[in-house]
Amino acid sequence: MSVPLKYNLRNLLVRKMTTLATAGGIALVVLVTILLLSLVSGLRQMLISAGSPNKLIAMRKGATSDVMSFVPRDAVQALRYLPGVAQTSAGEPLVSPEFISQPQLATKQGRKEMVLVRGVTPVGFLVHDDLRIVAGRAPHPAVREAVVGVAASQRYQGLGLGETLSFRDRSWTIVGLFAADGSAFESEVWIDVGDLFKDGNAAGCSGVRLVTAPGADHDALIRRIAEDPRISLAAKSEISYYEEQAEGAKALYLLTILLAVIMGTGAVFGAMNTMFAAVTHRTTEIGTLRALGFSRGSILMSFVSESLCLALIGYTLGALLGIGAVVLVNRLMQGVAFQLPSFSTAVVTLRVSPLALLVAFGLAIVMGIIGGFFPAHRAARLRVIEALRRG
Repeated sequence: MSVPLKYNLRNLLVRKMTTLATAGGIALVVLVTILLLSLVSGLRQMLISAGSPNKLIAMRKGATSDVMSFVPRDAVQALRYLPGVAQTSAGEPLVSPEFISQPQLATKQGRKEMVLVRGVTPVGFLVHDDLRIVAGRAPHPAVREAVVGVAASQRYQGLGLGETLSFRDRSWTIVGLFAADGSAFESEVWIDVGDLFKDGNAAGCSGVRLVTAPGADHDALIRRIAEDPRISLAAKSEISYYEEQAEGAKALYLLTILLAVIMGTGAVFGAMNTMFAAVTHRTTEIGTLRALGFSRGSILMSFVSESLCLALIGYTLGALLGIGAVVLVNRLMQGVAFQLPSFSTAVVTLRVSPLALLVAFGLAIVMGIIGGFFPAHRAARLRVIEALRRG
């Protein structure tokens, strides 16, 4: 015969302050876990969504990002006419030489941060076909016009539509804002590559993006780029490139686990103290239950169930607070600034994933079981006469 669940629920209601304090400790662990996992999820989504399976990026051998790369002009010209490179309907190769600059710009709070400015040619907007102009228009080449990602526009001073961007003693009029499915590109500024240089010319670029033709052998094209003496660059798929850039998210995963373990340990002790106190104050009830015929196993399950109820209350409260905190961070702060391996700043939009909620739920259940088992075991071991005499 098992103890009715309503018995445990009534006990939790009777001890309101103790119940709220213990559930609050569990809720805090759930809240922090959801926030950190939402940050990790947003970071990975921001980087990985920037990659496309039919695109390659070519850089100097040994370079870990296009910020640290240099590609000579002769190599760019050779890339344009390689077999396997896609073309527009007009026969223009879908090859985008891009030059990276990283000026420091002021945020709307007055702090200075490095922002990635990407110089592109008009064909670059065809190569990056996931980019959409959401306000204004695309820039015209050679007239000092720029378009800005929506995340950068929200975060930095002077990057609104119609405003002027200035660095390196030059200025550009912002004629459009663009979105790119939440990817890292939304934290960038794009201008005509020739406008980056006073003489409108350069010896090369930082990296080259290219679209592979339908049915082309990606691996063969990558080998050709590496082995062709005119080019001799390292090429990889955009997806692989951004997965490598997302490696920094692993540190956040470890931080999340560490904080969850530390805070979870505190919450477990809180739950144990609550349940031990309940055993101490309810010895008469325990003795009565045993006298009524409830077995030791039933008493054990009853107290573990009560601890699990505390955990579920804490999880529900923590999940609601966590989701609310994510919404507030995204709306009030426009996301969280994150420094990429290139040292530029990207704005991460927090994303509450089903995995984050599931991990937080599992953590709450573990805290409930561990926090309730030892007090429950003590309660189950009480003898009937001893329990009634203590009462």
